Amino acid sequence: MSAAYKRILLKLSGEALMGDDAYGINEDVVTRIVSEIAEISRLGVQVGVVIGGGNIFRGMKGAASGMDRATADYMGMLATVMNAMALADAMRRMDVEARVQSALRIDQVVEPYIRGRAIRHLEEGRVVIFAAGTGNPFFTTDTAAALRGSEIGAQIVLKATKVDGVYTADPKKDPDAQRYHRISFDEAIGRNLAVLDATAFALCRDQKLPINVFSIFKPGALRRVVMGEDEGTLVHS
Repeated sequence: MSAAYKRILLKLSGEALMGDDAYGINEDVVTRIVSEIAEISRLGVQVGVVIGGGNIFRGMKGAASGMDRATADYMGMLATVMNAMALADAMRRMDVEARVQSALRIDQVVEPYIRGRAIRHLEEGRVVIFAAGTGNPFFTTDTAAALRGSEIGAQIVLKATKVDGVYTADPKKDPDAQRYHRISFDEAIGRNLAVLDATAFALCRDQKLPINVFSIFKPGALRRVVMGEDEGTLVHS
């Protein structure tokens, strides 16, 4: 079977890298996530990754405690660079070529984000990890995922979460909650479903860039999504 998508943008939260730890990067979790990315890369799928930084520092939390919001957001961007470097190193250990591109220039550490170079890396089979969000404060890494996905011509944005899709209610609180298999952008807005933040969601809708929300903690889920199987929730135009 061939993959349903040739090029994808995977959005990973920083919290996903913690596993059951309270803080930081859990090596076992990173190794498992990277092994799943490696599997789809070896299927010929071109993979871009946007990584968050909430396992190290969350800009919104810093701002809520009285820190200047722009300063807090820049600190959060630097946290995503650390996570991106950890992912790239784990990929190196699995013989997967990867490049980190940062929206903030840190040339001694990682490449600057250059769209043409990123696309060339993808075409040559390298995984590209996009760090530092959009490079601007007041925007989330969800928005960075929608932006980078649009820029590189991804066919879909895959949002990796702790739950296996979008539900009619919180499945932890409501045992009768049902998972949506497919839902349109307009339906998601009408039902006030939290798929991505509002800016990211609007960008995906305007660019007709579908989103699949799935659980990164469910073994094999990423591969099933890429193969076009019924996994997670597909939000489409």
